[in-house]
Amino acid sequence: MQKLVLILSLILISFVGYAQTGAAPKAVITFDKPTHDFGDITQGDVVNHVFKFKNTGNAPLIISDVQVTCGCTVPTKPKDPILPGKTGEIGITFSSGGKMGKQNKTITVVSNAANTEERVVITTNILAPKN
Repeated sequence: MQKLVLILSLILISFVGYAQTGAAPKAVITFDKPTHDFGDITQGDVVNHVFKFKNTGNAPLIISDVQVTCGCTVPTKPKDPILPGKTGEIGITFSSGGKMGKQNKTITVVSNAANTEERVVITTNILAPKN
């Protein structure tokens, strides 16, 4: 009886070990620089930035959505999957019309990656227009 329990225990341990090492492939999104500061801009200016990233995982990365907190920030995202080891870009256009002072905008990138929601941030200081 003890031999049977020992054999079953060894079989169970080997299955658990296999399950841990045979994990399903996952994409991983890794941004070069997850923040960008536009510095001082003048009210009414429209500024752009590109956040570059790499798929550091072992499965294709699919960006399903890029969410912003207000209509003043417009994102663009890749349409095609990003293969493992390859790079991609998230474009951001920020319009400062009607805004003043320090601005922080968080952009949420939703994907099939192990880190399903990744955030990048833009900041700026908006000055009054010169007359």
